[in-house]
Amino acid sequence: MARPSVSGAFKAVDPRKPPSAIKGNRAQDRSELFDEKFLKTLEHLHMVSRKVFAGNLRAERRTRKVGSGIEFADHRTYSRGDDFRYIDWNLYGRLDKLLLRLFEEEEDLSIYILVDVSDSMSIGSPLPKLHYAMQVGAALTYVGLANLDRVAIIPFAGKLVGRMPPSRGKNRIFRVFEFLRQCAIGGQTDLAECMKTFVTQNKRRGLAVLISDFYDPEGFQAGLNTLRYNKFEPFVLQVYDKREAEPNLHGDLTLVDCENGETKEVTVSRALLDAYQAEHEKYCKELEAYCTKYAMPFFRTHTSIPFDELVLKIFRSGGFLR
Repeated sequence: MARPSVSGAFKAVDPRKPPSAIKGNRAQDRSELFDEKFLKTLEHLHMVSRKVFAGNLRAERRTRKVGSGIEFADHRTYSRGDDFRYIDWNLYGRLDKLLLRLFEEEEDLSIYILVDVSDSMSIGSPLPKLHYAMQVGAALTYVGLANLDRVAIIPFAGKLVGRMPPSRGKNRIFRVFEFLRQCAIGGQTDLAECMKTFVTQNKRRGLAVLISDFYDPEGFQAGLNTLRYNKFEPFVLQVYDKREAEPNLHGDLTLVDCENGETKEVTVSRALLDAYQAEHEKYCKELEAYCTKYAMPFFRTHTSIPFDELVLKIFRSGGFLR
């Protein structure tokens, strides 16, 4: 009898290339990924986000500037070189002091949704990790668009493999759906190289939401450091499949690398599975600890958790809505 072929790595205890499922199919159907039910869920998430966004978090995006604005804020003393047009002459008549009017202006927030589309993302159950990541990305995009932020979607694997330019307004969500449905997938993850290209191409700083399984053979530090050093705000979402964390395997198997197709003959024992699970958890904890150390929002989820539950958790944390 033929040995089963499973997605894995040359080292069964290497969590970056887990032995979790049959190698994914690049042609997985995405036609029903964003149906009417999904759209209704997005509108519910938007209503929840408005309640959060209406609170004091919104104040973080307000700046006080001289001149016209949406709302009067305060005065400050005139300094040489300031524009005479913004002097409050009524106060000058009463106080004999030159004071400038300050107004509050709300800053635009640029949001970049970076979705890992490497081959390791095409595995998972009940949804492939890629489909789950796209749903989460679409939900966050919708809320950003509805709040009139500038939102771009950038898929990546070994390189950046596409781009939906920054958009505003929630009516753009159908363009988002079409972009994600048509997005090409495949290849190995190279987070460091992709983030170098990303910061070079995007000079407007903002929130960089990374949705990935983070199974990069070279690790995650270099890519996240590139974002930090270039004044972006990394927002890390790690997506995994339960079978990656706790694979149900035994006996003589051929492990197939989930991204490059290379194989490895192994004999899976209980001790080997225990060692693998410990290494997988260790790797995930290292990612979480790294994000905590540098004050990056971090969320880890498996594909069995409904995407809207994850998004609500993100909103309630206050990390996404600014």
